Amino acid sequence: MSESLHLTLGAHEWFQFCLHYLSLSLLQIGGAIATIPDMHRFLVDQNLWLTDAQFNASVAIAQAAPGPNVLFIALMGWNVGMNAGGVLTGLLGIVLAMGGMLVPSSVLTYNATQWSHRNRNLRAVRAFKQGMAPIVVALLIATGWILASASGKSLDHWPVWLLAAVTAVICWRTKLHILWLLGAGALLGWFGWI
Repeated sequence: MSESLHLTLGAHEWFQFCLHYLSLSLLQIGGAIATIPDMHRFLVDQNLWLTDAQFNASVAIAQAAPGPNVLFIALMGWNVGMNAGGVLTGLLGIVLAMGGMLVPSSVLTYNATQWSHRNRNLRAVRAFKQGMAPIVVALLIATGWILASASGKSLDHWPVWLLAAVTAVICWRTKLHILWLLGAGALLGWFGWI
């Protein structure tokens, strides 16, 4: 993460930071990765607390690392804190981002799961589950669009979009493990074909 910013964040800004993650926590239908477009808007475009490079590196490192993909939130909190002063503020950024993202959604998910399990035969519960699928897909497409746009890949860079479409169809229609597709994409990138 080459470029960094030098920020001065007071209690009000840290409160806004945490409040934003608290609100995103309740919108992360399909996982935290689906909230990336709004995180980018808030952290990079609106408040200028992260650069595009820091934002993309946070997502990329967390996705490449073993463990849950929600780690990109901790990296974003760390980067905002480091831009605001150093290791202690970096740790504060991690705690506020992860706490804000995990606590509300965990409590809501636990209670909603208990309720929906007890009422799984209700027509409304079944309809809700079926209706959420297109929303999750749309949020994931928006995430891909934000990440591709920030890395300079526009619609005229057709090989990347073709690869994404082919990969989506393969994931949808076959039982091929996604690691094979990731490996194939890495090889194509290594050879400079995409």
